[in-house]
Amino acid sequence: MDTLQNMRVFVRVVEAGSFTGAAQYLNTTTAYASRAVSDLEAHLRTRLLNRTTRRIALTEAGERYLQRCEQILACVDQAEAEAGDAHARPSGKLKIHAMTSFGQHYVVPAVGEYQQLYPDVSVELTLAQRMPDLLDEGYDVALVLAADDLPDSGFVSQRIASAFSIACASPAYLERHGVPQRPVDLAHHICLPVVTPVFPLSQWHFSGPDGEQIINLPTPVFQVNVAEAMAVAVREGMGVGLLPIYSAISGLRSGELVWILPEYKSQEMNVYAMYPSRQYLDAKIRTWVELLREKLPATLANDQAELRKFART
Repeated sequence: MDTLQNMRVFVRVVEAGSFTGAAQYLNTTTAYASRAVSDLEAHLRTRLLNRTTRRIALTEAGERYLQRCEQILACVDQAEAEAGDAHARPSGKLKIHAMTSFGQHYVVPAVGEYQQLYPDVSVELTLAQRMPDLLDEGYDVALVLAADDLPDSGFVSQRIASAFSIACASPAYLERHGVPQRPVDLAHHICLPVVTPVFPLSQWHFSGPDGEQIINLPTPVFQVNVAEAMAVAVREGMGVGLLPIYSAISGLRSGELVWILPEYKSQEMNVYAMYPSRQYLDAKIRTWVELLREKLPATLANDQAELRKFART
C-alpha cells in the first residue's frame, strides 16, 4: 500500500466533499478514490469517514488524522521543492577535497571566485595528501592529481587541466656541488623527493630534448609529503628538489631558488575533478566544476609563462 498517496487521496476527498469530486481532481476513478480511503482505514483499523449515498463526514479520528496528513504532506511537498531546486540553483554546503599544496595555491582562490558568483553556497574544503573515499567521507567533489587516467572507480571524473614540476636548488647548493646539465647528472647530487600518492619515492621522470628519461633516486637523506615544506628545504641548501611551479615560483622571484635543467620538465600530472554521479547532478557541483574548467587552465598557463623568465642554462 502506498500510504503517502492514499493520504493525498483522503485529504482531497475531504476537500472535495465526495469521492467523485476527488477522483475528477486527481484524474482517476471514483472506485480508486474509495479504495484508497478504505485501505487507509484497514491499515489504521479506524474509520475515518462516515459515508451515505449523498454525503461523507469525518469521524473524530478522521479529523485528527486529517490534520496530521496535511502537516505531513506539506513537509513532503517542501522537501521535494527544495530537492528539485538543488538541481537548478546552487545552494547549501559544497564539500571539497584537494591535495594540500595544490589546494592552497589554486583551489582556495577558486573558492573565493565561486562564492562571489554563488553566495548561497557555503564551502567546506579539506586539504590532505591522500585519495579520499567520496561516499564514506561525504565529499561532493575531489580534485585529484594523477600521471595517467584514473582507475575505474564508478565515479565521474573530468580532466580539468595539467601541471608539471621543475628541478630547483639554492644558489649556495649549486656553488658547492655544481649545476647539473642533464637529468643523468642528478645521480651525483642530493635529491630530495616529495612523497605523495602521485609521485613515486624512488624515481623522477623527465621529458626534454633527448626524450623521456627516468632517474632512479638513491635512498633519500630527507623526504616530506608537502611541496611547501620541500621548498623550504631546497632554499636552505639541503639538496635538489622537484617542485610544482606554484611551490617554486616565490623562491624563484626572490632568488632563493634556481631553476635547473630548464630544458626538461617532469612528467605531466593531470588534474581531475571527481564526483559520485552524473545523473541529477546537484547545481552546486555542476557550477563548481564548470568554474574550475574555465579558470584553472588559464591560471596554470600564466604560472608557466612566468616561469620562462627564470630559466638558467
